[in-house]
This record gives sequence, structure tokens and C-alpha cells, in this order.
Amino acid sequence: MKKTNPFSATNADRAAIWEMLVTRDIKAYCDADWLQVADDFVADEFYAINANREHNPAKWTFAFSTLAEYQQEWLRQAKVAQGTMYSEPLEDAVHAATTLNEIQIENGRAIARKQFNGKIQRTDGEADELLWQTLYYLKQTDTGWKICGFTGYLPHTN
Repeated sequence: MKKTNPFSATNADRAAIWEMLVTRDIKAYCDADWLQVADDFVADEFYAINANREHNPAKWTFAFSTLAEYQQEWLRQAKVAQGTMYSEPLEDAVHAATTLNEIQIENGRAIARKQFNGKIQRTDGEADELLWQTLYYLKQTDTGWKICGFTGYLPHTN
């Protein structure tokens, strides 16, 4: 079951960020369709860090220095998911595992903490575990909120 935006009635900026990072991102990923999210980025400012599920920042690595590199890996992962036989609807399962309740906004910039905590059952009896969090760095532009970068695969915390 798809989640409802908790910010819809209270805060337009947070609602827009939530729609981008939850509703649109999950749908695009499950459809393996980059075009659905392509305009959600500030391409010339984008970079990403991979925390490698490590608490120690000394073990974090530079994941992507360009949006094109990220797009390529995002599509690769999305196509793997599309080719996997799940025993439940993928989009609903990713929604169930996803939480985005914390969005800090200041002076046209934002940090959003998206958490993943769940399992997606496969038809082979195994499950794909989603257990990490990502900090997204965003910028308000003339055309709305955009992603400048992120630190992903941070260890999951409450």
C-alpha cells in the first residue's frame, strides 16, 4: 500500500520534497524509468557519498561525482529489481519499508532523512532486506526543490 504524504496539509515545501523523494522516486525505480525523476536534480552540483553502512566516516567513499554516473547505477539497480520475481507488489513493498518524516529547511536549502527498514519477499522464498538510511541535500530553485546530492547507505538508526 502506498503511503500518504504526511506534510500535504501542513507544509507545501516539505510536501513537495516528500513527493519527490518518496512517491516519485519509488514509482520511477519500480518502473525502471529515469525520465520520471530526471528533472529532480541539479546536475551541475550533484555528487554522492556511499557510507557503506558504516558508522565510521573514515570508511565512507565517494560514490558518484556526476549525475550521469548515478543515473547509470540507479538504472542498473532498478532493472535488477524489475527482473526479480517478488511475491508482493514491489512498489507497495518499497513504500512499506520507507519512512521520510524529517526534513529540515533553511534559507532555500534542505536536508531530508529517508529511512529504509523492511523486507521484500521473493517468490524463491528468500527476501531482499532494505535496512539503511539516506541524507538528501536539496536546493530550492525557480522550478521547485531539486536534489544536489546525498549520503547513502548510512547505517539504519531510529
